[in-house]
Amino acid sequence: MKKKILLTIGSIIVILFAAGAGYVWWMYHSVASTAGDMYETSAGKGNHKAVTNKKPISLLLLGVDERQGDHGRSDTMIATTLNPKTKTMQMISIPRDTRTEIVGRGTSDKINAAYAYGGTKMAESTAEKFLGDIPFDFYIKINMEGMRDLVDAVGGVTVNNKLDWYDEGYYKKGYHYAKGQINLDTGAKAMGYVRMRHLDPQGDFGRNERQREVIMAIVNKMANVSSVTRYSQILDALGDNVKTNLAFDDMKNLAFNYRDARKNMINYEVKGKGQMINGVYYLVVDSAEQQRVHDMINEQLGNN
Repeated sequence: MKKKILLTIGSIIVILFAAGAGYVWWMYHSVASTAGDMYETSAGKGNHKAVTNKKPISLLLLGVDERQGDHGRSDTMIATTLNPKTKTMQMISIPRDTRTEIVGRGTSDKINAAYAYGGTKMAESTAEKFLGDIPFDFYIKINMEGMRDLVDAVGGVTVNNKLDWYDEGYYKKGYHYAKGQINLDTGAKAMGYVRMRHLDPQGDFGRNERQREVIMAIVNKMANVSSVTRYSQILDALGDNVKTNLAFDDMKNLAFNYRDARKNMINYEVKGKGQMINGVYYLVVDSAEQQRVHDMINEQLGNN
């Protein structure tokens, strides 16, 4: 079976607006056009009122590996909250092997299977149920190739690598990832970095950490981009790879009212115990951990 990437898309939407107020008239319309290409409502319309009123919001971030004729699975699920008052962004990763009820099928399976069975709508419903019936205001979905395109668009990113290893061969380049600060100067090299797990003692958990690091490196790099050419490349990458139920007006409100949230990051990974059930590996999350995550999200949304 082809390995899949756990593509963390953390605050991907912020990339659109890192220099929002500085766009000239024609670039504004380019952004509007890209936003139109990205917009869809396969899991229902977003909570536009919450963004307009500058309320804390919740987003489901999905990273999927879609091919023609195949929905693929959401190998990344991130429950994200943005709180404009406390200027915080919380990202809670739900591991792809998490065993839970698949809403709409009445069966228990790995949480990443929900997308394969019923697309964004079923994935969202399943994640909401797993988190204790906390609704998402919006969703953002990105195809796995999107990270590669975005890294190329911003001209590469710098990360602090905790391990020393050679690429497992996905891109057949034999990349060496030295320990310490390294430059991922191409999208292909970044994909190898965020994709590796077999050589990491922490497995998927270590990979998730690298993916969050890369996506935030992309966001921070965008904050310093001043080239119109770079903006155009980034818009092309987003338009080709991202789908969301954030309308253009929502994006503009995020640009002006939520952009400081990336300055204070809270990262968390849902914890559980690996278990073989009927010959299949699952991550089993107990009720206490589910309640902990539920409370973390509610606190960020100001519901506690």
